[in-house]
Amino acid sequence: MPDAPAAPVRCDLRSDTVTRPDAAMRRAMAAAEVGDDVYGEDPEVNRLESELAAMLGKEAGLFLPSGTQSNLVAILTHCGRGDEAMVGAGYHVFRDEAAGAAVLGGVALLPLPLSDSGGVSARVIAAALRPDDVHYPVSRLLCLENTVGGRAVPLAETRAAAEAARRAGLSVHLDGARFFNAVTALGCGPADLAGVADTVSVCLSKGLGAPVGTVLVGPAALMARARRQRKILGGGMRQAGILAAAGRHALACNRAGLAGDHARAAELAGALSDLGAGAVSHATNMVFFTPDGGETAALRRALSAKGVLIGGQPRRIRMVLHRDVEDSALAAAIEAFRGFYGG
Repeated sequence: MPDAPAAPVRCDLRSDTVTRPDAAMRRAMAAAEVGDDVYGEDPEVNRLESELAAMLGKEAGLFLPSGTQSNLVAILTHCGRGDEAMVGAGYHVFRDEAAGAAVLGGVALLPLPLSDSGGVSARVIAAALRPDDVHYPVSRLLCLENTVGGRAVPLAETRAAAEAARRAGLSVHLDGARFFNAVTALGCGPADLAGVADTVSVCLSKGLGAPVGTVLVGPAALMARARRQRKILGGGMRQAGILAAAGRHALACNRAGLAGDHARAAELAGALSDLGAGAVSHATNMVFFTPDGGETAALRRALSAKGVLIGGQPRRIRMVLHRDVEDSALAAAIEAFRGFYGG
């Protein structure tokens, strides 16, 4: 169990998954029209799936409990046992999903090096393609991600990677855990980014602030197969419209606030840089801080005493701005950092 905060929490920078539904979202959840989603009878789920699919230029959607399950369902839908999926070496699918594709699907994951922007280059993809040889698995899928460690991978780079995969006969899946952060930073439309991939996973419980849920979108035939994979993995839910209503509210009301999260991340990064106490970088809604001397434990305790929570990383600390960090909360965090460093 993590240590309890030393003071009432004023600013939680550990992740954008810590957001709580506001009053308007709770009202939407309370008013949700529900049915049994496994039977396809939950109106709110059906609306969420169809609305987000249309927004991203896809035929159909599938509501799932988590982004990890959504990515796994996508891989199992695109690939069979013994097939191979290429994926960026630092991507969530490869690093943070407990090797589920291999453990449960018999799908090999081939990690590819990332560019400075967090993408995978077309040249790297072409070099990694397997020859038609019984000694090797068959390459079926390229898994992309955007954003990557907060970085919005340029649209041209993402398109080039997808085109290289398709020329080789691979399908493309995009892990869009923070899809709308990427869209906001790139200044493009949702369908522009989603158009690079056959399937896209969009998380609703990070920057958008919904309590639970991810939607996988893609061609109708693929989504029908994906629905079966969701059932196999135990992801079918019943009166899930209560959760879908939160997702619909988030999409309608919370996307506009992402630009403010990005601006506050830049403000925090600037304040930390001014302290001269370590290496600082930021992108979209994330700030990374590596304190000189590696004093992360002492820093964490001191901030917690001021009601400011940061991640538990032992060296390079990731801080994430989100809709629950308003200007006053950010000011409290900056004050706490200055107090620790005497700034």
